[in-house]
Amino acid sequence: MSLKAIALGLLATSALVGGAVAQDEQIKIGVSIPAATHGFMGGLNWHAQEAEKRLEAAHPNIDLIIVTADGPDDQASDLEDLVSVQQINALVVLPFESEPLTEPVRAVKEAGAFITVVDRGLTDPSIQDIYVSGNNTEMGVNSAEYIKSRLTEGDNIVILRGIPTVLDTERFDAFMGAIEGSGINVLDDEFANWNRDDGFEVMQDFLSRFPDIDAVWAQDDDITLGVVEAIKQAGRESEMFVVGGAGMKEIIKGVMDGDALVPVDVLYSPAQIATAMDVTVAHYTSNGPVTGTYILGAPLITQENAEDFYFPDSPF
Repeated sequence: MSLKAIALGLLATSALVGGAVAQDEQIKIGVSIPAATHGFMGGLNWHAQEAEKRLEAAHPNIDLIIVTADGPDDQASDLEDLVSVQQINALVVLPFESEPLTEPVRAVKEAGAFITVVDRGLTDPSIQDIYVSGNNTEMGVNSAEYIKSRLTEGDNIVILRGIPTVLDTERFDAFMGAIEGSGINVLDDEFANWNRDDGFEVMQDFLSRFPDIDAVWAQDDDITLGVVEAIKQAGRESEMFVVGGAGMKEIIKGVMDGDALVPVDVLYSPAQIATAMDVTVAHYTSNGPVTGTYILGAPLITQENAEDFYFPDSPF
């Protein structure tokens, strides 16, 4: 059965959309996210499961259905099942990729579901009722401001980027804008695909080409692990420091313990999926509106506040 074929039936059950519902009204919310293919997504999956337990305990009429996908096609298939089999009232989705998931999510919307999009936006934002994301611009600015606080004119840095996406561009452009005029030299920037192995290889290349590096902006904690490994193998850990991002527990623990090589981190938390689930549930339980855009903060994590961001039970 196609998504559109069951639209009328779902629209009838979705008459609840738009405000609080009676406590005995059963609401099904699908949560479609990428599988735990790397550290950040492992953390995101963990926070989704924790939110599911918490929200279902607090709201017996809410049924959260989490499905994970290994790729865009797999996720599109999951969305069809959530509508045709589970008959969801709402969808929380972190698209595996933006463009391939735009039309499948649109079909869920046309079937009558309330739509919350997380992190990787759709190519048509008019589909979503709620958008939740970390603050990529703030992440770039806060990273640059810390580096500027430690370096002076004539010092040198290298940058490891993520993948060619809107998120990466927002971070990079914000960082470069904030560093402009400081006299700090950006020796080079390369994509490291938010991946530890790629981070290691790119940093090895930087170390071989540049004898004088004062700081590294790794942008992402998975990349940071590879960068740190390369620096230590080269025996150059006393020459520079690294600024990563996201909030990986190993990095946060190091910040708590005063690691000189990675002294700070910048938050881009996988817990944003829990926020998205919270506000979607609030659409049915609150007597106030919750639609709109939720951009979460990207604070600088230092030794003084690191404990507030440390989740030892999380895989990330």
